[in-house]
Amino acid sequence: MKDFGSVLIANRGEIAVRIIKTAKKMGYETVAIYSDADRDSLHVSQADRALCIGPGPADQSYLNIEKILGAARRAQADAIHPGYGFLSESAEFARACEAAGFIFIGPPATAIDLMASKTVARGKMAEAGVPLVPGYDGASDDDAVLQIEADRIGYPLMVKASAGGGGRGIRVVREAGELLNAISLARVEALSAFGSSELLLEKCIEQARHIEIQVFADQAGNTVYLGERDCSMQRRNQKVIEESPALIMDETLRQRMGEVAVQSAKAVGYVGAGTVEFLLSQDREFYFLEMNTRLQVEHPVTEMVTGLDLVEWQLRVAAGEPLPKKQEEIQLKGHAIEVRLYAESYNEGFVPQTGTVLEWKPASGEGVRVDEGIVNGQIISPYYDSMLAKIIVFGQNREEAIRRLRRALRDTRLMGLTTNKTFLLKLIDEPRFIAGEVTTRFIEEQFLPSQVDHTEPSISNRIWALAAVLLSRTPDATGWRSTGSLRWPVRLCAQGEVRDFYVAQQESVFHVENDQAQITQVVIHEQEGVNLSLLLDDLRLEVAAIQGENQYLYVDARTETAVFQKLSFSDQSASQEGDGNLVAPMSGRISEVRAVLGTHVSKGDVLAVLESMKMFQELEAPADGVVSAVYVTESDQVDVGTPLIDIGSDEGEEALGQQ
Repeated sequence: MKDFGSVLIANRGEIAVRIIKTAKKMGYETVAIYSDADRDSLHVSQADRALCIGPGPADQSYLNIEKILGAARRAQADAIHPGYGFLSESAEFARACEAAGFIFIGPPATAIDLMASKTVARGKMAEAGVPLVPGYDGASDDDAVLQIEADRIGYPLMVKASAGGGGRGIRVVREAGELLNAISLARVEALSAFGSSELLLEKCIEQARHIEIQVFADQAGNTVYLGERDCSMQRRNQKVIEESPALIMDETLRQRMGEVAVQSAKAVGYVGAGTVEFLLSQDREFYFLEMNTRLQVEHPVTEMVTGLDLVEWQLRVAAGEPLPKKQEEIQLKGHAIEVRLYAESYNEGFVPQTGTVLEWKPASGEGVRVDEGIVNGQIISPYYDSMLAKIIVFGQNREEAIRRLRRALRDTRLMGLTTNKTFLLKLIDEPRFIAGEVTTRFIEEQFLPSQVDHTEPSISNRIWALAAVLLSRTPDATGWRSTGSLRWPVRLCAQGEVRDFYVAQQESVFHVENDQAQITQVVIHEQEGVNLSLLLDDLRLEVAAIQGENQYLYVDARTETAVFQKLSFSDQSASQEGDGNLVAPMSGRISEVRAVLGTHVSKGDVLAVLESMKMFQELEAPADGVVSAVYVTESDQVDVGTPLIDIGSDEGEEALGQQ
């Protein structure tokens, strides 16, 4: 037994808050670390003690091993919990903790080493007889060799970073001509995320399900599996919805996959919480993908259906205790679903968003759990993952769980930046999701903006009208009288669309006329803080609305959310063609600059790559022309709207040639 009394959590946000809750429940003293960007975060106030370890960028704070160990020494902590993400799968960190005399609450460094490289892991699993996806994981990383191997494997295939996880360093290649560009992008992303540009190739199994098995092992070698999670709902190779049990699973398949997962863990001498991930084909054959040597973001759904606290199990195993339950004692009851609330814009292709949390009100109620690490006034920076909170629900069956999830999402309120709440509500009402028939390509096929008819606005006319009323009620509003009432012109922009309105007020009734001569009546019955009780035509609604900086209005009407900006009438319509200059669509770090001054580019050519919140976005030329200016270099940190590259006309190129 290893007795310890205090735990430092080497992580942030909802992850740290989650671990702090259980550690406190078990009587441990808790120590938080934080960066300058997280000074006002919830996990800082929740811990018994908290120490600042550096600036906002993760490589200067949460990824800096020496700074974390220094904080643990100053706080006189006995053990270090890495959370999930950051250094949780770093063998170097595990060794450094143990060498410094701290108990590392995770697997041994040897197991992390074996599973950290997908190439090494595939070899180890092949030795253990675990079924693998066909692919190439040879020693050569030469482009020509990869091209030959890719042609042998056949398309579509996946280019994957050998190190790390979390969906980073992965590109799907559908034809041979796409391979070299995918290799280049995957290398850049993998090197930035994991410090290794090593790649492997795997056959892309179309219309597969992503099934993962939760395993747990103690220091005596006892290993169990705690059911499965269906994580097929993904965008950009990152999970959006997870549930347990998987609808496709029966006891026979669960036992087969569970026993293989246990076999995988034992093959590397595993200890603690881990997840073995599989692809499950339509013919119910499964293939090993990777093993995550940590607790997963989606572990709450397993906790809901097993009734177990997996962080408690981690702490007990780290102290040398045996597993609290044997395999035959573990039972699954009911159904649990988790959705991830992201700071991102679906209408822009899931682009991460930054901003200040102006109003946060998590859902509550029977069967509802919210894991979150945000507070009002907190600044959501570009340095970290865009996930803000997890909403988890439990029901006696899947139908009840979906009903509770729908209500919990409607009751969840986060204003001050754009989130994926409306998208999640739309997603869980999809017939294929309700029927449990989704695969890993479902969101890509059904919901990417390229698949959406944007001629149909996603914001209802009534909410546009309400925004016009709220943004016209300003002290400096100047109106003119028509038929005895005040009437104001208002120009609004939301989701890239610009609309004009006239707002007239007669006593307590606002009449809002849009540019199609449609009139909406708005009556605000009561206002208390951000909460409004109102009548939109004949529809009674309870709505939350709050105004931020730069004339932005955030509206949450439970079933839909929107962000509006008030424009002056001198502002051009968003539908008008812009110039050829490229600006940053989000805050982040420039990871690559491909534009070369004076060279000709075509519309759609990739000019730079921007990294923000674990996402790499290729920035394309908005028009044909010549690169006339490049304002950034690799590793520059930029804010949204920062000028990056100017594109001049072809005539300018000819003029340059004549000089």
